[in-house]
Amino acid sequence: MESKMNLDTGAYDQVEAINAINQPLIQQLNTGIHDQVGIRQLISQIANEQIDETTEIRLPFYSDFGRNLHIGKNVFINSGTMFTDLGGIYIGDHVLIGPNVTIASVNHVMEPRNRRNLILKPVYIHDNAWLGANATVTPGVVIGENAIVAAGAVVTRNIAANTIVGGAPARLIKIIKTKVEQ
Repeated sequence: MESKMNLDTGAYDQVEAINAINQPLIQQLNTGIHDQVGIRQLISQIANEQIDETTEIRLPFYSDFGRNLHIGKNVFINSGTMFTDLGGIYIGDHVLIGPNVTIASVNHVMEPRNRRNLILKPVYIHDNAWLGANATVTPGVVIGENAIVAAGAVVTRNIAANTIVGGAPARLIKIIKTKVEQ
């Protein structure tokens, strides 16, 4: 579902109010020394929902908003990830996210005079997906269950379950024929 946000409205003022809370928390997260319990506690504050104790997140961790980030159980997020989550990012259970992955749920309007306004499209990453190092996922994409996104891939459209994709833009490389055990 796509929505739009005009930066000159009260809705964006609410975003800025949340950013005033979350950006110092993200800075604290990335400049301090934290164990996994402390990392999950800070990210739970940022996301405003409890991060499960089975999830591991490596620092540094970046987000432009944080409040629309939803992380499942048994998730591993490697270092240097960037979550542009104003439009919503939904990460299922048993997901692996490699280092320096960027997931964006926000884009800008193409018309030059309105370019600073935002188009918000949620990103869904289903259970047991694996995003390789330096992959980029663009707004509105759905990544299917058990899918693998190769390192460096740029995902611009939905990825079917049980497939491997790679390249820029990402294209089908292989279908995973065996059932993946969890």
